[in-house]
Order: sequence, then structure tokens, then C-alpha cells
Amino acid sequence: MTMLALSTRHTLTRRCAKRLPIARKLQGVIIFCRWGRMTQGFDRVESIPIRIMFALAAGALLAGCSIPFSQLPPTPEPAVELQDQVAASEVDGFPQPLAWWESFADPVLNQVVEAVLETNFDLAQAVARVDQARARARIADAVVYPLVNPVAGIEDFDTPTNAGIGAQLDELGLGSELTEAFGITLPERLGLTTYTFGAEFAYEVDFWGRNRNTRLAAGAQQLASESDYVVARISVLAETVRTYLELVDLRRQRELAFENIEILGEREALAQSRYESGLIDALGLYAMRRALRDARAGLPQLEAGLAEAEARLWILLGGFRDDIDGSLPDALSIADSGEPVPAGIPADLLVQRPDVASARQRMEAARFALGVRRAELLPALSLSGSIGLQATDAGDWFDPDQWFRNLSVNLLGPAIQGSRLRDNVELAEAQLNEAAAAYGSSVVTAVNEVEAALAGLEAGRRRHDVLVSFLDEALAESGLQGERYSAGIGSYEEVLSAAQLLVGARAALSAAERDLGFSRLALHRALGGAWTADDIQYLSNE
Repeated sequence: MTMLALSTRHTLTRRCAKRLPIARKLQGVIIFCRWGRMTQGFDRVESIPIRIMFALAAGALLAGCSIPFSQLPPTPEPAVELQDQVAASEVDGFPQPLAWWESFADPVLNQVVEAVLETNFDLAQAVARVDQARARARIADAVVYPLVNPVAGIEDFDTPTNAGIGAQLDELGLGSELTEAFGITLPERLGLTTYTFGAEFAYEVDFWGRNRNTRLAAGAQQLASESDYVVARISVLAETVRTYLELVDLRRQRELAFENIEILGEREALAQSRYESGLIDALGLYAMRRALRDARAGLPQLEAGLAEAEARLWILLGGFRDDIDGSLPDALSIADSGEPVPAGIPADLLVQRPDVASARQRMEAARFALGVRRAELLPALSLSGSIGLQATDAGDWFDPDQWFRNLSVNLLGPAIQGSRLRDNVELAEAQLNEAAAAYGSSVVTAVNEVEAALAGLEAGRRRHDVLVSFLDEALAESGLQGERYSAGIGSYEEVLSAAQLLVGARAALSAAERDLGFSRLALHRALGGAWTADDIQYLSNE
């Protein structure tokens, strides 16, 4: 047994190793890829006659078909452990991603996402690519079956006697002598009509597994394409959720900007009155006017950002939607479960990421493709022939006694093509190494993206809590200043200042809610979809 082992070492940061159990297991993340045999087809040999087996063995011996395998350093034990973890995630009953966007508890967002799933053009393209991959897999499946073509026809032969073979006999001086010797008188023309009904067939015995590996490679590519569709689906939905959060926040920021401009307008008018009364100098008036101008100057930027976000949403929806536009809220109502961030994420949960699954299937496809290239170095055994009924009289066309058959067995050795066939093997080996490295990269990327998303979620929650407290204080101060002004103790300027502070606190909290939504979205995306504490507990018990 020959083995191809590929290992790629990666060093994780201490923080990642401290956070995730998988990181401790991946001290030097490696991808393990091994070959049990030269191809996948050696253990299944077609039943063929003994004489053909001898001929095939002789041809193989004469061809000198020994195929060297690339020897790579042995794979450390953690590599086998990681490979087993990844493979174990494909068992039945593994919790699949659900409608994860529903965890935001926003009915309008649910409506938007469902509309995107129905009308998005990028998803339609991804579905078409899956259909193409499935069609290619079905085409590849056909190579393992015999090729059978039905045949039905009529052949009419009519030629003059003095042409063809008759003319050649006359040229040799044998035509008339033969006919006279046998007492035969040839007609002026010879004719024959033949009726044929049957089938022609051809089949290549997949002794070395070339066709089988071709089929398996196409199947792996199909699975990779299906995973790519899930990648595209998550990407489109994540962009939809992100655009929705940004759009609603911009609508809220625009509303608060108008309130701020209104308050600053009152403060500017009050400053003008106080300046004219000699209570403040010109610098105080200019400062208030500058603040008002700055607020007004920022409004067009908000409008432009809002228009751009709306355009992105309509693109995701495949066009403008009146029903969606009319239902968009003016403030975020994103619910945060507030669940504590778990101490670790099992490896099986990371493997639900479709990009990891796609990379693994492409590595499998490259492995089977290498089997195809290696099988091309060996002789090929093919069977061909025909069987059916043949008669010269239409009445005997379907007479069972008129059956015929033709069978041929061919042993075809590799043509003399220089080093092309072996170069193809080396190319396939390099492509397998590339696919294995891409798979390793996807696993490492998944681990670190989850780590970053968890940290971002924690930071977002802390910032949100601080700004909630800030808003509570701003509300209290605004109410107190209003009471003081009503009692004749405070000034109207202090009331306006507190109101402006309250608007700023609301704007900051709206942005924090948006960013918290972004952080939760990043975690969903990093985990390939839904993630709950129940999933964590279930997978940990497996």
C-alpha cells in the first residue's frame, strides 16, 4: 500500500488556543490526505475470460507499468485527529443551519430576506451552476456503462458485371474461362438487398478504475458546487441583513439629524438675541452658527448614504419593491438574546461552514482526478461488437435463424507520447497539493473568523450597554432641565443643550444597535448559519 500524505503546519495565537478547544487540538493545523491504493478501482475487477486476463497481464508486463508515488513526510497524529473530526461531521442527524436571520426577531427583516430568496439574481446564477455540476456528474456516470446503439437498415447493392471484381478478372483473362468452366452465365448486373436489425455495443473494462474515478471526481465537484451555492446563499443573505441594518439606522440618523438641526436653529436664534442684548460676545454667536452649519452640511451626506443603501437593497431584491419600501421602519428593533459567549466552539460546528465543505470536496475531486491520470499510464481493455438479425428477404427479416454476432476484444497500450502522460500525473499531483492547502486554509480561516466574531460580539454588547446607560442619563438630565426651566430656576439655553445631548445619545445608541447587529451577523456568517447554545450542547455530547 502506497500513501500520499500532505501536511501543512500553522501556528495559532495563544488567544485562539485559549478560546477554542479546536485550536488546542490544532497545534500546527494540518490537512491529511492519503491514498490507500494507486486508484480507487483496484479492488473491483470485472469478470472477463481467462484468456483475456492472460493477454492483459502480458500486455501490462510488457508495458512495464510501475507507477512511482510521491513520498511526503509522514503526517503527525494531530492531523489524523483533525481529519477524523472533519469527516465525522457528515453523519446523519447533524444539525443543519436554519433560518438564522429570524434570531434578530424583526418581522420586516424576515419579510425582506424571504423576498431576496425568491428574486435575487446572484442566487439564480448559483442554482444554475449547481444544475450544471449535476448534469456533468450524470454525464460522468454514463462512462461506467456500455455504449449501445440500436441499428435498423436496408442495404441495396446493384452493380454491372463488367465492373469491380468482374472487370479485374477479365483483365487477368480469367472471367470468361471461369464462367465456361463452371457452366455459369453471369447476368449483365449483380444486385443484392440486405435487411438488418440489431445493436452495436462498445465497453471499456474499467480494470484500473479510470472511469470509476472520473465518475467520483465529477460527483465530488457536484457536492462542491452545492456547497458553493450555500456559500452564495449565506453571502447574499448576510449582505441583505447588513444592508437592512444600515438602511434602517440611516433613516433613524436622518430623523435625529433633523431634530438636531431644529434644536441648533433655536439655540442660534437665542444666541442672536443674547448677542444683540449684549449678554454674549460675537465669538459665542459665531460658534453657534458654525455648529448649525456643520449639522446642515452633514445632512446631504446622510441622504446620499441612504440612497446608496436603498439601491443596494433593491439590487439584492432584483428590483424596486413598493411593499418593502413602505414597510421599512424608521428605527431598529433588533433583539439581542444576551446569551453569554460560550467558552469554546466544537470543531463539528465549524465544519458546517459551506466553504470548508466545498474545499474538502474539491480536494476529493483532485484526488480522484489523480487516479484518472495514473490509470492512463496503463493498458486499456475494450470490448466491441454487434448482434442482430440479417436477411436478404424482407419476409425473413425477423426470423430467429437469421441471427448474427460480431465480437472483438482489444488491448490498447499507452501511445508513445514522450513524457506527456507522466507530466499529466505530476500536474494532477500538484493540483491535489493545491486543493489540500486550500482546504487547510479554509479550516484555519474558519477558526480565526469565529474567534474574531466572538470578540466583536462581546465588545459590541459592552458598548451597547454603556450607551444605554448614557441615554438613560441624557433622558434624566433633559427632564431635570425642563423642570428647572418651568420652575424659573434654569435657562432655556440649558434646556436646549440637554435636548441636543439627548439627540446625540439616541444617535449613538442607534449606531451601537446597528454595530451589534453587524457583530451578530459576523458570528452567524463565521459559523455558516445558525448557532445556538443547544447546538453547542448537542455537538459537545456527540
